[in-house]
Amino acid sequence: MVSWATLFRLRQYTKASLWILPLFGLVLGTLLADVAVWADRQLDSSVRVPAGWQYSATTASGVLSSIVGSMVALLGFVVTIGVLVVQQATGTLSPRYMRLWYRDRLQKAVLATFTGTFAFSFSLLRRIETDFVPDLGVTLAGLAVAVSLLLLLIYLNRFIHNLRPVAIAALVSREGRRLLGRGAVLAEAEGGARRVGERIAQPAEGPVTVIRTEQGGAIQGVHVARLRAAAERHDCLLVLTHRVGDSLPPGATLIEVYGTTPPQAGKLTGLVALGVERTIEQDPAFALRILVDVAIRALSPAVNDPTTAVQVLNHIEALLHGVGRMELSHQYVLRDRRGLPRLVVPGRSWEDYLQLAVVEIREYGSTSVQICRRLRALLEGLLAVVPERHRAPVRTELRLLDEAVERTFPDPARRARALTPDSQGIGGGQDDAAA
Repeated sequence: MVSWATLFRLRQYTKASLWILPLFGLVLGTLLADVAVWADRQLDSSVRVPAGWQYSATTASGVLSSIVGSMVALLGFVVTIGVLVVQQATGTLSPRYMRLWYRDRLQKAVLATFTGTFAFSFSLLRRIETDFVPDLGVTLAGLAVAVSLLLLLIYLNRFIHNLRPVAIAALVSREGRRLLGRGAVLAEAEGGARRVGERIAQPAEGPVTVIRTEQGGAIQGVHVARLRAAAERHDCLLVLTHRVGDSLPPGATLIEVYGTTPPQAGKLTGLVALGVERTIEQDPAFALRILVDVAIRALSPAVNDPTTAVQVLNHIEALLHGVGRMELSHQYVLRDRRGLPRLVVPGRSWEDYLQLAVVEIREYGSTSVQICRRLRALLEGLLAVVPERHRAPVRTELRLLDEAVERTFPDPARRARALTPDSQGIGGGQDDAAA
């Protein structure tokens, strides 16, 4: 049987593929052309087609030939736009964002409509004879062109607006909050108890079995419910040694098994999906990684655009506010119905998320007054809303920000300006003179 990990990778490939849906449109267009020809023949034998829908063989051939050519040209145009997006993403945004851009449904729908219209028109063109013209089909081909042009305009409007860094930041932040909202940051098991923050010690005699990876790769997803069920069925404890998002070399330890009757290694590895890079499905930290990448590229000397970094920090702050209210731990223990521990899943703490969000931006943006002010506003805002148990790491980051400002701005006036919190970076805080 096909393992869950294989199905997970297939789903990832399907979501990122730009050719599967257009191929479906190609096949569907061919089939619909056969239906249109059949309908035209039925109308010829029973009902007369309205005069406005009747074409001569020459006119129909010309119309369909023009549609076929225009669809090929439009396909090339959309592919060119795709190449430009790739160039911009890798040059000024983040290559990690491309995993989300490949999944855009509108782009796939546009390509599928173009290929379907092409196949439909070409199939009709082959059916034109001296004594038979598929009048209904030619009219439908014209309607398909109109739909294709409308989708193309929507596509252009969307990508003209969504290629801005702030729009990309909003999209990634929204995806990260969606994952947090459904509890993807916490290990879950159907029918099993979960104790957040609980830590257990592994048996002193060590694991009975160590499950290792064969090819290595980044952990993209874990089916925790099936892993817990397998541990309960075999009366053992499974300990995942790495978090989702970690990259493992070939032969690295993946799962430690404590118990006298360990499950088969193949069944366990089939519940952990590995791939060439991280994905966002079970990894909200990957959303933060993309946002931080966009911000630090904006702060690079080649770009030098701190305002864009400030706009990205707005969305990082929104994501951190959601994370800061959650129960987080380095380890999650999933138990069976009897209360026995069956699965230990490593997780990310609040400090992990906070450091990922601000450390690199502080290091790259410490020379910018705008970034220092916006970071201080972000951290002070977090202090006001996160629970007391999460405030110590925030205070640590504030202290590190103070030290960075002290090193960078020896002049008292400039230092005082950089130490003023400002939600807009510059122009939205307290009056500097009063401060």
